[in-house]
Amino acid sequence: DDRLTPKVFPIAISLFIFIALGNLGGLLPGVGSIMIDTLSHGGQKELPLFRALTADLNLTFALAIIAIAVNQYFTIKLIGWKKYLHKYFNFSSPINFFVGVLEIISELSKILSFSFRLFGNIFAGEVLLTVMYYLIPLGVPIPFLIMEIFVGLIQAFVFALLFVVFIKVATTEE
Repeated sequence: DDRLTPKVFPIAISLFIFIALGNLGGLLPGVGSIMIDTLSHGGQKELPLFRALTADLNLTFALAIIAIAVNQYFTIKLIGWKKYLHKYFNFSSPINFFVGVLEIISELSKILSFSFRLFGNIFAGEVLLTVMYYLIPLGVPIPFLIMEIFVGLIQAFVFALLFVVFIKVATTEE
């Protein structure tokens, strides 16, 4: 849609750049390997001083909430309040009401899907690299580093792409 592209593209590219840099930041030397001692419920615990931004569920959850909130904003702006509310609260028949309830559940599950997909992939890569460094520290982790660069860029692209697709689907007339 010509009226949607100039408004959505800057947000999508900003999400891509922020997430890509957050993902790749975890591959910098010292990130995840410099530990600090903390006291935790009766015992001492070591925690990493620096971590990849997107290896923290709080950030990915916040990004997902922002993406879905922007999605809802553009949907209301382009199709109007009446059609927007009718999608979720349709009392014309019991089946349409049930479909509206499923639509609400679908919108809430997008938040979980967005956040856990990004967090899970980046955190798993962080764990994989840590295991490889401890098992065989010389040479063997290099292919895994290259793979993590690729995965980090792909995850940023997928997040931004899904953001755009969800907006397009939500604003398309039936």
